[in-house]
Amino acid sequence: MNRKNLPLLLMLTAAAVTSIITFIQQYSLLAKLVSLFVVMLIFYALGSVLKWTLDYFDQQNEKRRLEEGEVIEKEAEGQEGEQGQTQEEESQEEQAEGE
Repeated sequence: MNRKNLPLLLMLTAAAVTSIITFIQQYSLLAKLVSLFVVMLIFYALGSVLKWTLDYFDQQNEKRRLEEGEVIEKEAEGQEGEQGQTQEEESQEEQAEGE
């Protein structure tokens, strides 16, 4: 999943809500700009932390999938080896009975 724009979208959404609220409450221009700037900084930081956390979880899940894939492959190879030995033993027993 593409999370590159997550902090920006979160920040802009919070900025839009802040702009509407400050307009309705009739804040002064300076108060509007200061509150907008603070909200944008806070929500950009929160979005960046959220993006980093989600990416970190994806990396952990990918490592687990790769490790499980290796374990499954090793188990499959081990079972094939055991089956191969059993078939060889059976064929040797059949040859011994035939003699």
